[in-house]
Amino acid sequence: MEKGICYVVGAGECDKLLLQAGREDYVIAVDGGYEKLRGSRIDLVVGDFDSLSYVPEHPHVVRLKPEKDDTDMMIALKRGLERGYRIFHIYGGCGGRFDHTLANIQCLAYLAKKHARGFLIGCRHTVTLIENDSIEFPKERTGYVSVFSYGETARGVTIKGLKYTLTDARLIDREPLGVSNEFVGTPSLIRVREGRLLVVYETQ
Repeated sequence: MEKGICYVVGAGECDKLLLQAGREDYVIAVDGGYEKLRGSRIDLVVGDFDSLSYVPEHPHVVRLKPEKDDTDMMIALKRGLERGYRIFHIYGGCGGRFDHTLANIQCLAYLAKKHARGFLIGCRHTVTLIENDSIEFPKERTGYVSVFSYGETARGVTIKGLKYTLTDARLIDREPLGVSNEFVGTPSLIRVREGRLLVVYETQ
């Protein structure tokens, strides 16, 4: 059976969640994300529990030491990768402390290097990262979308089906050329031949 989605819920900003996880999916609560998932299925709990302030009574808990090299979120993502998941929906991973948000964006780059795709889903915006890859959106998608080089240079950048298009372009991390593009009611595509792109769009 093809693996489904690994849902990972952290302690950052997001509404209380009632995830509709299927049998092929996997749900990980990361520290304070446990409170956001009350009433939903939880398959694994990971954290040092500094933000939760107690250790959950759950049959599958990975209790971490506060002093460690990886963040709680990174360890949770690695557990998901070990189980064979390649699509990660990350809630509660942005907002609040900016350094935590930035760390979670770096986690997206880690997933891309492992040939996986992470979506950092906030209350207003979703962030994903592609490396030597592409992402497509259906015609129903609306709102703004921005594209940034994540790394010094992204080559062979093509954007189709949005208000502003590019063909085999070069984006660099010192010029925000890709900010504030728009969906226009047609299927769209963002592709990079060599390098990494952060793609930020409105959560719907």
